[in-house]
Amino acid sequence: MKWNNKFNYPKSSRSIEDGMRKYLFGEEKLPSVTSILSATKSEEDKASLELWKQRVGHKEANRIKSEASSRGTSMHSYIEDYLRGRINESFFESNEQYKNMAKEIIQKGLKGKLEEIYGMEETLYYPNKYAGTADLIGQYKGNICIIDFKQSNKPKKVDFIQDYLLQLGAYTLAHDVVYETKMYAGIILLCTKDILFQEFKIEGAELAMYQNLFLGRLKKFNEINNLA
Repeated sequence: MKWNNKFNYPKSSRSIEDGMRKYLFGEEKLPSVTSILSATKSEEDKASLELWKQRVGHKEANRIKSEASSRGTSMHSYIEDYLRGRINESFFESNEQYKNMAKEIIQKGLKGKLEEIYGMEETLYYPNKYAGTADLIGQYKGNICIIDFKQSNKPKKVDFIQDYLLQLGAYTLAHDVVYETKMYAGIILLCTKDILFQEFKIEGAELAMYQNLFLGRLKKFNEINNLA
């Protein structure tokens, strides 16, 4: 896999305003994709989350969330360091959980499939609408794709990762609009803490559907915040 700087991705800074993450481009502030999705969750999803917190207890829920966030950050950093050539194969000898998770994603999701890297942790934005950070943009199995890395406590069914797929819809749409590309697919490479690898892909008509579904969530977000 090689690096190809064919796209000029923008620099931006982030801030939290009223509990919402925003991306700053000069004087312009755009809401983040994750903030939009969080603010427009269905009542059913909100109720399900609250029931889980009540079942395990709020203290335990916060501990699980914090642990998962830390593990995910470490896993992302290791994958990025590997792709940037900052570490060699010997890191596979380590038995730390997040490193084993990173190894699984690299071995089963990236090696032999990822041919070119256009960017990692790059800010993507749809002018005047929203922005977000994509884990990886590159040529994957011969096609330009956006790839996100995810970790989980247990295996996921596609019904339970709808927000992840909507994220990909938002990122691919923004890339197509700004860089006049035609994204082939959005891909989730996921590993559980028990080292089970899963791949989810949206392409073609399904990718277009998730792009449109995200625009619907954006419309709802703007209505909630009187931005329409």
